[in-house]
Amino acid sequence: MDFSQLSEQLSFFNNQPRLEPLLIIIVYALLAKLTDLFLDRVVRRLAEKTSIRHDDQILAIIHRPICWSVFLVGLLHALVKADPPVPWQTVLPALVKTGMLILWLVAAVRVFNLFVEEAMLRLAGTGKIGNDILLLLKNLIRVVLVLLGAFWALAIWQVNLTPLFASAGIAGIAVALAAKDTLANFFGGISIFADKTFKAGDYIILEGGQRGEVVEVGIRSTRITTRDDALITIPNSIIAGSKIINESAPIPRYRIRIPVGIAYDSDLEMVEDILLAVLRANPMVLPEPEPRVRYRAFADSAIELELLLWVEDPRLKGLETHRLIKAIHKAFAEKGIVIPFPQRDIHLKQNGV
Repeated sequence: MDFSQLSEQLSFFNNQPRLEPLLIIIVYALLAKLTDLFLDRVVRRLAEKTSIRHDDQILAIIHRPICWSVFLVGLLHALVKADPPVPWQTVLPALVKTGMLILWLVAAVRVFNLFVEEAMLRLAGTGKIGNDILLLLKNLIRVVLVLLGAFWALAIWQVNLTPLFASAGIAGIAVALAAKDTLANFFGGISIFADKTFKAGDYIILEGGQRGEVVEVGIRSTRITTRDDALITIPNSIIAGSKIINESAPIPRYRIRIPVGIAYDSDLEMVEDILLAVLRANPMVLPEPEPRVRYRAFADSAIELELLLWVEDPRLKGLETHRLIKAIHKAFAEKGIVIPFPQRDIHLKQNGV
């Protein structure tokens, strides 16, 4: 091909300006296909051989957005060369950019589902976070991602966001005033989770004296079941500002104290041996920490002492106290140890005596 033929072909393309955008689109379409083959044949195989967790899944999620992004960039390039008339000069590039935004927004949500949802489910499996709190957090993050995408799309279409933000601020104030109790309960639940005050399965004592097992830490309230099988529901805003005793923390074992009174003429060493033998004979009493007997006071009618022992779970408090009192009473009766009760001597005086 000589120089004159080449000049004729170039002059032909110059006389056909609409062909240049078409050639650009074809070139970028070929680049998108080459990118697809490279990701599928090379990068995917490398990802399968690595020990990095989830890299192959991430590649599968972003594979299509990458290929389509290459092609959409070509469309933008072609539109610049085509120089379409008004209003298409603004509308068509905005449509292409919006399509690219939607592709990557969907990919971001899927990556979030892959990582964050798995981490939250792992926390839920340990009982550190309730299922409803988990669902709320997942949905909140998704809503935040969608809102960011929506604001970005409005910016692409050159929409003035200042009035929208002003309206959103006024609406937010109105919603906050109308739902202040609900918001207080929600943030109370978040503070309970963040501070790790208690979790489902723990035994707690409320400030009012109620004792029970936490069955659920919800969005609005916390529910506990008492030993009477009564369900108590407390708003999170109240429980977050109350004094709570967690009998299951920092370690799950629970200490039981049993007061005992013996007669003044008792052999204290023998009494101590009897009580320790009763404790060791109970399989539910933990050997470590070692159970102890401590003498506390010289009372009016008896020498007061206290048994200190540990059981594996706070649920066992009532049952093991019941069993130990029976066993102690039986052992004292067999050994002749007297458990005194208050007595009064009454002296009657007659007139003149």
